[in-house]
Amino acid sequence: MASGSAELVAFLLVISGWVLVSSTLPTDYWKVSSIDGTVITTATFWANLWKTCVTDSTGVSNCKDFPSMLALDGYIQACRGLMIAAICLGFFGSICALVGMKCTKIGGSEQTKSRIACLAGLIFILCGLCAMTSCSLYANRITVEFFDPLYVAQKYELGAALFIGWAGSSLCIIGGSIFCFSLVKDNKNRRVGYAYNTAASAISTRTKAYNDSTDFKAPNASPKHFDKNAYV
Repeated sequence: MASGSAELVAFLLVISGWVLVSSTLPTDYWKVSSIDGTVITTATFWANLWKTCVTDSTGVSNCKDFPSMLALDGYIQACRGLMIAAICLGFFGSICALVGMKCTKIGGSEQTKSRIACLAGLIFILCGLCAMTSCSLYANRITVEFFDPLYVAQKYELGAALFIGWAGSSLCIIGGSIFCFSLVKDNKNRRVGYAYNTAASAISTRTKAYNDSTDFKAPNASPKHFDKNAYV
């Protein structure tokens, strides 16, 4: 029962994390910067993995898509690949988690379902690591440019998408770890049960053999009584 509850909690965590990671990819504000006037913000610059935009004080946005994938900076290409890999891994991990959970009726025997659940946990851990690496790589580039005194171009700050990505990747890693630990606990309990049953069966076999040997009596056998002078 405890293992089933742990798997249910892990499933909710990984699904929530995967949804957050998936929503991070099309989110606009990966990095943001603003130009402030005397009273209001005159312009807000923001960018994500696909485009860069500017929004004026009236709320009108002008965006420019990145013209060529091959002409992009290396860190943007790496972030795109890692985020897409994280989303794909989360999809396959969700299928494995549904098959491997004890509350479902598919997946085969209990031992097979436990292995599938462990595989789902490993997939979600890898999913979380990919998403966290992508967000951290992008954030590192922003902070390096922001604190570089020789960088004269527009400086940006961390956007909301990065924090959403970090939260989602953390949930995926935590939920995947719970899946793996539940399998380890099940294997430990199963081994203890097998050892106990083996010891009990061995004791019962020895007891039965002993009883059979002591209860065996030859037919029509009468007890022998020897006198003290029998050997004289």
